[in-house]
Amino acid sequence: MSTFLYKLGKSAYDKPWQFLIGWIAILGVVIAMLAVNGIHSSSEMKIAGTESQKVLDQLTKELPEASGGQASIAFTVPDGERLDTPERLALIQKAVNDVYHVDYVINPAKLAAEAGLTAADSSQMGAAAAGAGQETQAAQGTQTNQPSTAEIPPYGPLMVDGVPVIGVMLSSDGGLALFQFQFTEQQASLPKSVPDAVINAVTAVEQNNSGITAIPSDSLKSTPAIGSTEAIGLLVAAVVLIITLGSIVAAGLPLLTALFGVAISIGGAFALSKFIAINDITPILAIMIGLAVGIDYSLFIVNRQRRMILDQGLSAREAASRAVGTAGSAVFFAGLTVIIALFGMLVIGIEFLSTMAMVAGVTVFVTVLLALTLLPALLGFVGERICSPKVRMKNSSSNQKAKHGFSIRWVKGTVKYRWLIIIGVIIVLGTAAIPVTKMELGIPSGASANLDTSARQSYDAISKGFGEGFNGPLLLVGEPQNASDTFTPEKLGNLVQELQKHDNVSLVTLMGVNKTGNMAIISLIPKTGPTDLATKDLVNDLRAPESSIAQNTDIKLGVTGFTAINIDMSSKLSEAFPLYVGIIVILSIIILLLVFRSIIVPIKATVGFILSILATFGLTTAVYQWGWMHSLFGFDTGGPLLSFMPILVTGILYGLAMDYQVFLVSSMRESYVHGHRGTDSVVHGYDLASRIVLAAAVIMVSVFAGFIFAPDAMIKQIGFALAIGILIDAFIVRMTLVPAVMAVFGDKAWWLPKWLDRLLPNLDVEGDKLITALNAQGSIDSKTKANKPA
Repeated sequence: MSTFLYKLGKSAYDKPWQFLIGWIAILGVVIAMLAVNGIHSSSEMKIAGTESQKVLDQLTKELPEASGGQASIAFTVPDGERLDTPERLALIQKAVNDVYHVDYVINPAKLAAEAGLTAADSSQMGAAAAGAGQETQAAQGTQTNQPSTAEIPPYGPLMVDGVPVIGVMLSSDGGLALFQFQFTEQQASLPKSVPDAVINAVTAVEQNNSGITAIPSDSLKSTPAIGSTEAIGLLVAAVVLIITLGSIVAAGLPLLTALFGVAISIGGAFALSKFIAINDITPILAIMIGLAVGIDYSLFIVNRQRRMILDQGLSAREAASRAVGTAGSAVFFAGLTVIIALFGMLVIGIEFLSTMAMVAGVTVFVTVLLALTLLPALLGFVGERICSPKVRMKNSSSNQKAKHGFSIRWVKGTVKYRWLIIIGVIIVLGTAAIPVTKMELGIPSGASANLDTSARQSYDAISKGFGEGFNGPLLLVGEPQNASDTFTPEKLGNLVQELQKHDNVSLVTLMGVNKTGNMAIISLIPKTGPTDLATKDLVNDLRAPESSIAQNTDIKLGVTGFTAINIDMSSKLSEAFPLYVGIIVILSIIILLLVFRSIIVPIKATVGFILSILATFGLTTAVYQWGWMHSLFGFDTGGPLLSFMPILVTGILYGLAMDYQVFLVSSMRESYVHGHRGTDSVVHGYDLASRIVLAAAVIMVSVFAGFIFAPDAMIKQIGFALAIGILIDAFIVRMTLVPAVMAVFGDKAWWLPKWLDRLLPNLDVEGDKLITALNAQGSIDSKTKANKPA
């Protein structure tokens, strides 16, 4: 491997224009495809096979116009004023009618007519059921731990000339009106013009000094975006590169390579987005990983080249070739570990996660290729300027002085107090992991949005006027147990009344019936919020075939909606998580076994990662769920953690953690191979690699941390978990725990059964065979020159 990479690096260095033009051509093809196909992405998080998705699929087949997403608008006026004045009622009624005439928005009057009811009948049925439900709640509220009617303000339909405005409810004080409606498609599949048209229609009420404010719900928000804070992470990375490499020219190469890789990878993903569904978070995640690993991998190679120039007196050409052959081998296997961890997500079987994993994995693959080909080509352009005369002179004058004094003192102290270090790290990380036991998973809602956002303002206004449940309506599909039966108005009324009797139901509204009359679509408003445990229990009760509702009505119910999707997504991910972790751990242990030719090192690396990931999720729970230090991290309210965040972060962090394991421990093995024994190999190898691993970790933490302050809550959580995870794994586990454990085992850390030693191929990751061959070739060349006649 190292010999092949050495030749590849030398070829790129000698023919830089060929490699540069080749990569520019690839980028050109990507740009051309992008221009032809355009950019297509969505916020859809579809999970095939789950109960909620089955309901949506069923609706799409039987009643496609009712299978779309839900949205709401809150109309408010200043405190003490009312909305039901003639002028304001006219404005609201016009806005509602305008929304119902927007393409992809369901007109409930049409659905009600198909059910054999008028729209007014449907609204009155729901209002009557609501009144009955409130009376039931008043009698039972103190016994069921549900809020009493005194805690949930009464409400009723907004009336204009004695006729209810369809889909609009008015709070008891008249200061808030809630307009809830449904699209014929999920929001992720809607053209961007549709939400814009809805917002334009409702914000028209704010004109002419009406005093009305229209607040759209979270479901009408724009796609996740990255802000200006990500640039701060890149700026920190640039500063660290300059300090580490001592040259602006040298520092610019890793940044240039990483940006080139991100451009090709993300551009390629978008270019194919016409044919492959791309989630809005996918490119942002790929940018995070692409920048972090792209900078780090190139840094390792450039640093190795400079070290060979300054310490061994090699030419820039020879040093670049050897750096690609040695450090490049570590880069290759480190990248391979990350790719395996990412592509392992394919076994989960969730489409949007699989796409995220593939795009991120391809991004890592491209960055590895760039580090092994484009980077040495760029080094060829730079030539001997990679190390300025000033740096060479300074290095020569201080060549006899001890280097990396702090790292030597640190590793010697760690080795000396190895057991104390091991126990201390376990206690610290174990304590940090405690909040994991209380971790709640879901999809962040308006309840956890920042106070100054329309999503949060809408959520709070609706909660105050009607109750939290109105922020997360459930969509029910009812079917007779007997397939030959059909719904009659009496059966529909009985079903609505039975649903309303549930302790945690605030309002039930019939939305329509399919053409054959054997499927009813119902909107149900819980009393509790969409992420509350009581709402999850309600979903489970409605789905249960043995429930009183199912038995009393002889109807089976399917449930979808925000809470139901959350339940199903968390369940699916929980089932897949053990299998996923098992696959990536086994495959990665095999790679580490090949790289280090050791039984103990791969096992130790995996145990260290388990400590890291538990502590990471513990701290993420404390910050984003419990709200610790929320103001420091730019959010106002805690909430459930993103349901797919643990499995996503586990895969990414495992791969990246093994990066540092490879770079640090391969240096220790290199020292062992070259004659250092016992703790000397640990100290010597640590001293050689620690400074560059430290710089790489700081860069990666900085890049990920830049995303913590992004506007979107999901991106915030992922950025924080990756940043804190790298911080813990690199600084506490790899640079502190690893040398302590290696010191405990000493030379036994490199033990490998002889039979296994014979079976495993020698990959020469340290480049020992390469260096031996080059030295031998150098000796032959010297003898040949000496024997030539003058």
